[in-house]
Amino acid sequence: QVQVVESGGGLVQTGGSLRLSCTASGDNFSTYRMGWFRQAPGHREKVGRIWGSGQTEYGDFAKGRFSISRDNAKNTAYLQMNDLKVEDTAVYICWVGGPTLPVDYWGQGVQVTVSS
Repeated sequence: QVQVVESGGGLVQTGGSLRLSCTASGDNFSTYRMGWFRQAPGHREKVGRIWGSGQTEYGDFAKGRFSISRDNAKNTAYLQMNDLKVEDTAVYICWVGGPTLPVDYWGQGVQVTVSS
């Protein structure tokens, strides 16, 4: 069982930045794939993810504005969000998966609200 804890959501103005953190338990964190999805009313989409190697992929809306990184020594992944827009308002949910895990795991979600 992997415990997933998120932090870092909040309220920010258009053009601002936020950084989300996601910490996952376990001794094999370096092999986990980490990522985020976001949920707005009636709509869920993938923000991006990072492999254990550090390779990343992003949804089209996130390219150039969002960046995912990881610190294996801290069992933590980060989602840096810059130039935030009102349409980025959503609950951001951390995802943990990968071939060394029997199932996917999810964080509790954090609210990100961008005001104009």
